[in-house]
Amino acid sequence: MGTVSKALSLLTYFNHGRTEIGLSDLTRLSGMNKATVFRLMTELQDCGFVEQAEGDRSYRLGPQVLRLAALREASVPILSVSRRVLRDLSDETGETTHLSLLQGTQLSSLSHAYSPRHATKVMMEDAEVLTYHGTSSGLAVLAYAEPDFVETALTQPLEAHTPATITDPETVRSQLDEVRRDGMAQSIGGFEADVHSHAVPIFGPDRQVIGALAVAAPVSRMSEQQKLHIPAALRRAGATLIHRIGGSVPANYPQIEPT
Repeated sequence: MGTVSKALSLLTYFNHGRTEIGLSDLTRLSGMNKATVFRLMTELQDCGFVEQAEGDRSYRLGPQVLRLAALREASVPILSVSRRVLRDLSDETGETTHLSLLQGTQLSSLSHAYSPRHATKVMMEDAEVLTYHGTSSGLAVLAYAEPDFVETALTQPLEAHTPATITDPETVRSQLDEVRRDGMAQSIGGFEADVHSHAVPIFGPDRQVIGALAVAAPVSRMSEQQKLHIPAALRRAGATLIHRIGGSVPANYPQIEPT
């Protein structure tokens, strides 16, 4: 990993639950030595990507990140486009919906919507990094990713998030065959216990997969009716989102008319 990659990788440890991180915690999370982390964070601070909290030695994201995020949204407005799709899908299914996007080699949750229909719901966190083997979103992306990308993802140690997480690469490959056949992935307890999620891949204008749209529900609410209703609603929502961002699906992907 080059110097730039190492520096940028430190930014991925910030999320809504961890908006400020100290040097020792960054060292522990990254696995790098403390001197290297300090040098990289100093360079990021000089460039405005991080700043130190007042009266504290911990770091938080700096204004340069906000500027780049605004430019990204202006050039690829998938976030604003997706909000309506997520809201409508959540209203239709009564469950949590979320969109994740590829960012380099990582799949990160970008946005989500909750339904007010139930007090108990699957909770999401924006900017959360999702694993490919343990989530329906990850499986949906891998099924349509380039072979080299899949190979890299599955040759890494596959972490067991729950007792139900599949960590055997060949079994995961078999799952990907099913996703390509159905155009949809699902995971039951693979990332979070007692969560049943479905996901469809989202494609850009070049027909390349760029992320996934998903519905996540407690296993206890997945009735036979919901097992039919959620996939149907998700397919329509996925087609709608792809259409609204100017994307195109590959020729071998099941065709669903956008609404």
